[in-house]
Amino acid sequence: MALVVPTLTEGRVGLRPIRLRDARPLERSLLDNRSWLRQWEATSPYAPGSFDTRASIRSLLANSRAGHGLPFIVEWDGRLAGQLNVSSIAYGSLSSATIGYWIAEEFAGRNITPTAVALATDYCFYQLGLHRMEICIRPENGPSLRVVEKLGFRYEGLRRRYIHINGDWRDHFCFALVSEELNQGVLRRWLDHNVPDDAAVIPAEDRAAAAIPLPIARHY
Repeated sequence: MALVVPTLTEGRVGLRPIRLRDARPLERSLLDNRSWLRQWEATSPYAPGSFDTRASIRSLLANSRAGHGLPFIVEWDGRLAGQLNVSSIAYGSLSSATIGYWIAEEFAGRNITPTAVALATDYCFYQLGLHRMEICIRPENGPSLRVVEKLGFRYEGLRRRYIHINGDWRDHFCFALVSEELNQGVLRRWLDHNVPDDAAVIPAEDRAAAAIPLPIARHY
């Protein structure tokens, strides 16, 4: 089932469907923000890194046509500010999805990311009928941790060596929301200052564990 990727807005922040003609401006933004983004960039453990924005967009669009993703461009006053992808969409007894995103450095600190995440989450809950939305964040990524704190995503645990980022398998903290936790939309709850104070609190023992590399078994 192909998905229709919507256009969503709140104030000066917009989400719109990604297009092939976004390849050149996206590539320019990614290159301009290389030092800002590289430490959080997903990589492959099986192949050397590549930088093919057009191929990446084609893959995102194919995933959307298969019904498994919603690929967005994030905009600020109509200017390209970053990307947000809803991926791993599953229906039926699971009814869940995962959110990932990046924002260019010049747009940081304007609440663009939490607004975009809230817009996408509300769409998935109330238009697609999904039940659970998940965000996984590296322990070192302070700005992203502040996003889930602002929106009240609930902390679910530490996932050791979970995603290959910037050349190695990295630990991630997992956060999620299920639709039953909300009596209003994620965006409205945040704007109305109704987010629980302790939802995204990470236990001290998990912070401590994440600070110590997981021992890797050697095979002889």
